[in-house]
Amino acid sequence: MQITTIDRVEKITPEVFRKQYYQPRRPVVITGLSEEWPAREKWTWDYFKSIVGQQTVGVYNNERASASTPVNGADDYIRFGDYLDMIQQGPVTLRIFLFNIFQHAPQLTKDFYWPDHLAKGLLKKYPMLFAGGAGSVAHMHYDIDLSHIFHTQFLGRKRVLLLENKQSPYIYRMPFTVESAASFVNWHQALDTQQFPALQYANGYTTVLEHGDTLFMPGGYWHHMEYMDSGFAMSLRALDQSLTGKLNGLYHIVGLRGMNNLLIKLAPQWWYHYKRRAAHRNAMRALGQLTTSNE
Repeated sequence: MQITTIDRVEKITPEVFRKQYYQPRRPVVITGLSEEWPAREKWTWDYFKSIVGQQTVGVYNNERASASTPVNGADDYIRFGDYLDMIQQGPVTLRIFLFNIFQHAPQLTKDFYWPDHLAKGLLKKYPMLFAGGAGSVAHMHYDIDLSHIFHTQFLGRKRVLLLENKQSPYIYRMPFTVESAASFVNWHQALDTQQFPALQYANGYTTVLEHGDTLFMPGGYWHHMEYMDSGFAMSLRALDQSLTGKLNGLYHIVGLRGMNNLLIKLAPQWWYHYKRRAAHRNAMRALGQLTTSNE
C-alpha cells in the first residue's frame, strides 16, 4: 500500500480550505480549529460522568461482524459512567460510536463552535461522540450517509488510515455494504497481502490525531481508526452540497443498508460468504484492469 501523510495546518482560511481540500476532496488536519473551544480543556472523563453517567450506551468490541449482525448492531449495553470507569482503569478493547450525548446534555453544545466558515450544510442536531479504550479498533468502513466530517480528538491518541472511495476494489469492499472484507488491524506493521493481494496497490493517507486535532474527512472516505490510548472524539457532519451527493447518501441509508440487513435476516450464512467472494472477484478484476492499462 502506498501511504501519504495527511497535511497538517494550524489555521486555514475558508478560501484556501475550499480550494485545496473541500473541493478536491482531500483530507487535512487543522490543529488550531478547536483552540478557543471551552471543550478543549473542560471535557474530561469525570465531567462527562457527572452529567450523563447514568445513560445507557451501546458498546462495540474488536470482533468483526458475524453473519447475523445487522449494520451498527451493538455487542452490549452498559451505563456510560461504568464504561468510563472501565477504560480509565486499563486497556479495554471496547468503544462507543454515534453517541448523541448532546440529547442528554444540551448544554455541551455551548462548549464548541461550529465551523460554519468552512462548510455549509452542517447537521447541527447531530453532533456525535466517539470513545474508545486503548487498543480498541474501528474497522475499515466509510460513513453510510456520505457526509463530510470534522472529527476532533479529545484526550489520548488515535492512529488513522484513510482511503478515497475510488480505492474500494483494492481494499475488498463487500457489495451492499460500507465495509471491507480485509483486516487492517496493525496495518502500519504488516498487511495480509497474501490473502488480499490487491491491498498493495491501494493508496492511502495516515496521521496520528492528538488532543485538539481536527481531521477533515471528505464524504465517502474509507477510514480505519485504532485507539493508541483511551480517548474520545466528536464528529460534526456536513451534508454534501450537490444534489447527486445527497441522493447517493439517501440511497446508501435506505436502499443499500436496507438490502444488506434484509439479506442478513433471510440468508445470513449464504450472504456472509457471498459478500466476501464478491469482494475478492471485484479486486481481481480491478487488478486485471490495472495490469492491462500498464501494458
